[in-house]
Amino acid sequence: MGYFAVVLSRHDDGWDANDIDLDGIDDLTDLADGMRESSELSDIDSTSLLFFEQEDAWFAVVRVDGEDDPRVFVSDSDAVGISAYAEMLLEAAAGARGASLAIDGLEVEAPADEDEDDDDEPAELESGPVGDSELLSDLGTGSEALLALCAKEGLLPSEILTTLAQAVGAAEALESVR
Repeated sequence: MGYFAVVLSRHDDGWDANDIDLDGIDDLTDLADGMRESSELSDIDSTSLLFFEQEDAWFAVVRVDGEDDPRVFVSDSDAVGISAYAEMLLEAAAGARGASLAIDGLEVEAPADEDEDDDDEPAELESGPVGDSELLSDLGTGSEALLALCAKEGLLPSEILTTLAQAVGAAEALESVR
């Protein structure tokens, strides 16, 4: 299944867009390192956003600020059934014990594995958006707006990513690599 992935890196004079090859990336740490390395102009304190979309079925946004841990938002938890990339990103979005998640627009606490020995199966997520819905709040798209975009009927993931890029001021950079 084909995908579109681009890293948008913020600089003093605007945004820079760079392709990223996800084939050698096995986990979120590798992805964050790849995002940091994707732009030669990027400094250690810059903000980078990965916009990922797979076959107009779902999208994800990963944000890396300098050396901080990455923040992840995935538009549809059902994507895990069709994509290894979704599995990696959803694991990052929902896998942290006690992490706050946005599931179907509600803030909930991810359950801590109190009985790890009882069941090796991961807890099932409800269908819908998962992850840090606040990751773009300081860049022009609040949590409610992001979740509303995910819920809007007929809006393709590529269109949502374009809308998000416009809000952060990176539309021109995104269009340069499409």
